[in-house]
Amino acid sequence: MHTKRACWLRKASTIETSECGPRGSHLDTGGARSGKSTLAQRIGEAWPGNVYFVATARAGDDDMAERIEKHRLSRPQSWSTIESHLEVLSELQRIPEDALIIFDCLTMWVANHLLGGAESEEIEQATAALVKMFDSRESPSIVVTNDVGLGIVPDNELARRYRDTLGRVNQLVAESATMTLFASCGKVTRLENFEDVL
Repeated sequence: MHTKRACWLRKASTIETSECGPRGSHLDTGGARSGKSTLAQRIGEAWPGNVYFVATARAGDDDMAERIEKHRLSRPQSWSTIESHLEVLSELQRIPEDALIIFDCLTMWVANHLLGGAESEEIEQATAALVKMFDSRESPSIVVTNDVGLGIVPDNELARRYRDTLGRVNQLVAESATMTLFASCGKVTRLENFEDVL
């Protein structure tokens, strides 16, 4: 892989790493308005090749439609955008191997599945298929997600199931990710594997 493309992530994330030329998935997580999507966009802007932005949010009301439009306008016009709410795997498989993928986000993708009646086990199986696809690609994929388990325990069954399912989905993606970053207050820290700190 060309040196400029191979070392893009070190410069974009300002995180010193021993790896050069990451493949597979890179996970950006954090709370709402933490800066995680901004981080993903900055990494994408540092990528020397084509970028495909995969958006999973639905415009269920006027406020959400306005948010989606603001996000769309903030992205470079040269990027390709794919809007896919559920069956994203087939869309991802059509993206050229040398293009960077920004998948934004797992949070909405899991919510769409749950609201569509999917069981947690089905969502985890679909996540495993996504991870396998990310791992097989020539170029890296930036996956954005929320950590929704840091607050109080939800007071209804659907919300608790959503929190638990998304938490397991996040762990599945993080397990195979070449790097996992946690954003908070517009700052970022790198998360380590259990084995690296025990």
